[in-house]
Amino acid sequence: MSENTATPLLDTVSTPDDLRRLKPDQLRQLANELRTETIATVGQTGGHLGSGLGVVELTVAIHYVFDTPRDRLIWDVGHQAYPHKILTGRRDRIRTLRQSGGLSGFTKRTESEYDPFGTAHSSTSISAALGFALANKIKGAPGRGIAVIGDGAMSAGMAYEAMNNAQAAGNRLIVILNDNDMSIAPPVGGLSAYLARLVSSGKFLGMRELARRFASKLPRPLQVAAKKTDEFARGMAMGGTLFEELGFYYVGPLDGHDLESLVPVLENVRDAAKGPILIHVVTQKGKGYAPAEEAADKYHGVQKFNVVTGEQSKAPAGPPSYTSVFARALVAEAEVDPTICAITAAMPSGTGLDKFEKAFPERSFDVGIAEQHAVTFAAGLAAEGMRPFCAIYSTFLQRAFDQVVHDVAIQNLPVRFAIDRAGLVGADGATHAGSFDVTYLATLPNMVVMAAADEAELVHMTHTAARYDDGPIAFRYPRGNGTGVALPEVPQRLEIGKGRMVRGSDGVDKPAGKVALLSLGTRLGEALKAADALEAKGLPTSVADLRFAKPLDTDLIRRLMLSHEVVVTIEEGSIGGLGAHVLTMASDEGLTDTGLKIRTMRLPDVFQDQDKPEAQYDTAGLNAPQIVDTVLAALRHNSHGVSEARA
Repeated sequence: MSENTATPLLDTVSTPDDLRRLKPDQLRQLANELRTETIATVGQTGGHLGSGLGVVELTVAIHYVFDTPRDRLIWDVGHQAYPHKILTGRRDRIRTLRQSGGLSGFTKRTESEYDPFGTAHSSTSISAALGFALANKIKGAPGRGIAVIGDGAMSAGMAYEAMNNAQAAGNRLIVILNDNDMSIAPPVGGLSAYLARLVSSGKFLGMRELARRFASKLPRPLQVAAKKTDEFARGMAMGGTLFEELGFYYVGPLDGHDLESLVPVLENVRDAAKGPILIHVVTQKGKGYAPAEEAADKYHGVQKFNVVTGEQSKAPAGPPSYTSVFARALVAEAEVDPTICAITAAMPSGTGLDKFEKAFPERSFDVGIAEQHAVTFAAGLAAEGMRPFCAIYSTFLQRAFDQVVHDVAIQNLPVRFAIDRAGLVGADGATHAGSFDVTYLATLPNMVVMAAADEAELVHMTHTAARYDDGPIAFRYPRGNGTGVALPEVPQRLEIGKGRMVRGSDGVDKPAGKVALLSLGTRLGEALKAADALEAKGLPTSVADLRFAKPLDTDLIRRLMLSHEVVVTIEEGSIGGLGAHVLTMASDEGLTDTGLKIRTMRLPDVFQDQDKPEAQYDTAGLNAPQIVDTVLAALRHNSHGVSEARA
């Protein structure tokens, strides 16, 4: 295609309708400008970069050929959709990406009609696109379902479950496999592009259909032979036999940066009567930006950076991250215990297990985006006497809940769950918040659930989990840096179900105060600040770090309830977690009949949008000032709503 550099085309394109008015030979210029705009945006906001740069041409070609938003375009996982957002009426807000009140870093239904489905967890796109396609088919309405799915997301079983049920959609379903790691096909060139255009053409499809009909008239042995010959020839040329077996007509591999090939192939597919169809495109992460091309892993997700040099902004030096503390602690445990192994679901660097893999490659397993398999695989290892640590983000462990129940908890197998990104996570927003793990794990018989208050406690909990063989055990810790406490040289094995007093008294060895704060996890620092403020108001305050959501330290909690006027539980999780278990215990033991005032503080019953973590916790009401307000309100209130304080 010739390239016209006289006019900035991107300024003339607000929506795909504008894009479709361009001439084919203008698309290359538009793609170049779109790539520049994406780089400039992420340089200011931070976020996902490499994957978005890899689909610039594909984004242009899809919106040019298909009738979006009538044709429903779904990006799997959604972090590569920044160029899509720029072309779909959001360029004026693109520099608010991942900021408070700004655009989401993923696709989001409430943001635009061009985002028909929210995608932030992987491997959901084909199922959703199939739903759109069949809904329109049933209604007799126009509209396709188009799923763009990365090769990494194809490692999840859900993608194949959807493809296995896709035939009813016919040509309304189009799956575009974005292969950006050369993991399926070798590098492609002119011949493969020619083959892709050929096999997607109406003439080829018609000839193939005629051959199929002719073969159907042959005796059955010859029918089978004809089918195998066709599959073999196409499989040898293009590697599509697997997808054909799932009922898809395979087209590719195709250079995903070659608009001269992309556009005609997509047009052929759009107009084909055959379907469903899978188009295999090969792209390069970070395409068109040298620093991202040279270090695809480092430029997958970035901080703000200098566009000219590629140098990323560095956060001020501080304490090590919780993730790195866990990784070092686990490596130390594995050095003395050859039965310890580690499992991650496509997040080796995110969970810190890349360090474990370097030290113990034969005991380190990255199973791909397959959390269900990861959990049951760990259960099998545990059943055979190994000590597996399954390190998964809280938000992703949700996808394996049935395996945690059926394969681990019911069989009481000692799988260790290291739950990273617990609590609120900042710019990634609601889809990645670790809000629910305590609630869904603490309901399970046999399960032990811990939460680290700081990085030293995380070391102790890693050691405790390594030594615990009586059943499944989980420990959670947040994203980001620790508090700066000294790490223990020798880790402590914690007594299961026992908390610790951090300040004040439980009423046994010295007089207790008026207020008891029961903290679980890293809100302990805010609880201690609140205690300082309450002490300044003349309200003696005790603070306990419960350590365990299950089993509860019922002895400690009982003593605190019997010796204090107000008891407040504080946790960075949803309703149904620690607070619910403490209230249940108090009710069962009749402790709520004594005039005791119990309050539970937890995340609000909403999905919180992206913001800085400290602002998110302020919105959630889990910082020190809100803890103080909760205590004061409880002291002012009795069952009749009259101000009162117990003597």
